[in-house]
Amino acid sequence: MGVVTERHPGAIGLVQPVSRNLARFVAEARWEHLSPATVAATELAVLDWFGSALAGAHEPPARFAREVAAGFGRSAEATVFPNGRASAAAAALANGVAGHILELDDIHKGSTVHGAAPIVPATLAVAEREQAGGRAFLLAVALGYEAALRVGEAVNPSHYRFFHPTGTAATFGAAAAAGSLLGLDADRMLDAFGTAGTTAAGLWEFNADGAMSKALHPGKAAFNGVLAADLAARGFTGATRILEGERGFFAAMSDGADPSRITDALGERWKVEENGYKLHACCGHTHTAIDAALALRPEIGDPAAIAEIRVSTYGPGWEIVKEANPRTPYAAKFSLAYVVATALVEGRVGLEQFSPDRFGAEGVVEPRIAALLPKVGETVEPALTAAYPAAWPARLAISLADGRTLEAAADYPRGHPEAPAPVAELEAKARGLIAPLYGEAFADRVVGAVWGLRDAEDMAGTMRGLMAAAGSE
Repeated sequence: MGVVTERHPGAIGLVQPVSRNLARFVAEARWEHLSPATVAATELAVLDWFGSALAGAHEPPARFAREVAAGFGRSAEATVFPNGRASAAAAALANGVAGHILELDDIHKGSTVHGAAPIVPATLAVAEREQAGGRAFLLAVALGYEAALRVGEAVNPSHYRFFHPTGTAATFGAAAAAGSLLGLDADRMLDAFGTAGTTAAGLWEFNADGAMSKALHPGKAAFNGVLAADLAARGFTGATRILEGERGFFAAMSDGADPSRITDALGERWKVEENGYKLHACCGHTHTAIDAALALRPEIGDPAAIAEIRVSTYGPGWEIVKEANPRTPYAAKFSLAYVVATALVEGRVGLEQFSPDRFGAEGVVEPRIAALLPKVGETVEPALTAAYPAAWPARLAISLADGRTLEAAADYPRGHPEAPAPVAELEAKARGLIAPLYGEAFADRVVGAVWGLRDAEDMAGTMRGLMAAAGSE
């Protein structure tokens, strides 16, 4: 799985063919190459996804995607949450949408990719169809993270100005995972990457309307990844320099891409171990500020005593979360002002903090939070922007009516490797998402199934047994 170089017409000297090197690495990777820490990190990523996807499957966007997927044709290759079957590609699409809706799925800082939402459903669907074992499934998931996060890091931060990396960079991850399960050799994997790259998409313009497109991005990335791998397995060719080519992904979608991020410590440092997990049900760019607000809350007492709230953050994140007075639950998930005020008033930012009755045509109607919103001032600090995306920093200063000023600062949200959440807390998070909709016993089954994946002989049988239990609660 070494790195190679090659000449290209018009190139000066030797260049690193990063598309080919990544394809070769994915094609040659085996279970034995994963350390115990990498396996454990992959299992945790899968568990976290199950919680978000099983709960998100009951939301309207997931239902719409499921209904459309059912129209793709009769097939029962793979599980569709909460209780259906579909072709592998259609299941990947529907479950990909479901996993991202609640804004509780994982996030990687450097790439700004939500890895699980596109990668796990693509991997699961193909693993069921191919009757792959649990170790092959986990290896494929780890390889999906490897491809997605490395591509995301290579094009960030400029890529993020217009593109949602979970829809773009993660298409490569879904293709890598699906291709691994299909046993694609290096040449066919390169073809899969070529097709994945030419289908990668996901523009931020949906945010101006609060449209449902954000959840579609991982679903379509999962679908396109399965499609790319299936086509490559049949001999369908793709661009061999899809990343580094003159009209490839880097040139088209980034100002100053860094191709070295693709092969830096490839095979030595697995990206899934850098994964971050959300502890608040909203955009990840708000989480460091929420953590700061929660840290100061005990010193404040009555939120009515707050005279002013000053939040300093980084530019690319603030562009996504600058809504000052949201009118819908969805817009509130992307409102730094709303979630900081909510954390100060209620001490948590969970799913219940985004119930529809809190919002109206004029904005937030929950009286205590609405009273705080005008007191929130937000500043983009150049120093904090310069630290992004390696850090996601926030600074919080709260002035009180008695003259005191309280301050808190952090560079990383809780749940990320620099401020990790205990595995027990993340397991409780998954149970808390699953149990209210499916029952405590089913939540126990899901957790047990995930921790036992490395010993599963057939993912199709594992999922059929698991979902049969969902209907028996």
